[in-house]
Amino acid sequence: MRKILFFSGLFLLIISCSQNSKTTFSKIKSYHLESAVLSSGKLLRIDTFPSKNITPRTVDIWLPKNYSDEKKYAVLYMHDGQMLFDSTTTWNKQEWRIDEAATDLMEQKITKDFIVVGVHNIAAIRWNDLFPEKAMDFMDVNSKNEVFKKAQENNISIDFKGDEYVKFIVNELKPYIDATFSVFSDKENTFVAGSSMGGLMSMYAISEYPNIFQGAACISTHWVGAMAQENNPFPNAIFTYVAANVPDSKTHKLYFDYGDQTLDRHYPQYAPTVDSIYMSKGYTIENFRNIHFPNTDHSEKSWQNRIHIPLTFLLKK
Repeated sequence: MRKILFFSGLFLLIISCSQNSKTTFSKIKSYHLESAVLSSGKLLRIDTFPSKNITPRTVDIWLPKNYSDEKKYAVLYMHDGQMLFDSTTTWNKQEWRIDEAATDLMEQKITKDFIVVGVHNIAAIRWNDLFPEKAMDFMDVNSKNEVFKKAQENNISIDFKGDEYVKFIVNELKPYIDATFSVFSDKENTFVAGSSMGGLMSMYAISEYPNIFQGAACISTHWVGAMAQENNPFPNAIFTYVAANVPDSKTHKLYFDYGDQTLDRHYPQYAPTVDSIYMSKGYTIENFRNIHFPNTDHSEKSWQNRIHIPLTFLLKK
């Protein structure tokens, strides 16, 4: 009798949790952003995605042409979502042209079919959200005190939210996407990508949640961590974190790249360190890239010209 009662209670608990999830998701309303200038597919928007972890923000979901509930799709989560699809609405009139690149790759049957989930940034707190928070645990006390001092002098917030940001994606956004769209929910079909600080966060996401993400594309990764300066304590702390948290090379893919103009000019010096860390942990050309694109700068225009390379690397059939 006790076993029956326990089972019944467990069953009721499961049902209750399921109903609560459905109730929570039912409050999240997306709409077709008909004004979006796209080459292909459809863009859905959630104006304020609720979160207990980070400041609520806009999330866009791009569905490819002929999206159908009769099949399942992989999912690519991307940062700086407002910069991905429509240059007519971006601050610099540039975009990644993700819809063009994704459509071409899928139509040529080079990659799996996939959808793209773009998490918008909030400019005033972008650095705080996308900084790999646990890297600060690898910074020595004197350097950390100096960072705090300079931040205070310059009225800069160092209230890092990287852990909370990736928790938002994994624990709040992903369950909604999995429940709402016809997608695979397993690690083998879940990827993350971004540029600059978004490159750092993509590295961080797969390092913190290797059971969730199979691959990460870290484009023009901002290894300097903050403003480039002499005696910068951030890169060493970040790389020490990276070396201690490399995902299993047998089951993951890591893509990095960098240019050498404008802000990207600070990145080539770190390429040997990136190579050394991952290759010493068993990564090879089969599941690791760190590509130099000479004479390219730090902009969406540069990234749109090469986005097909990381997409192919991560999502190749």
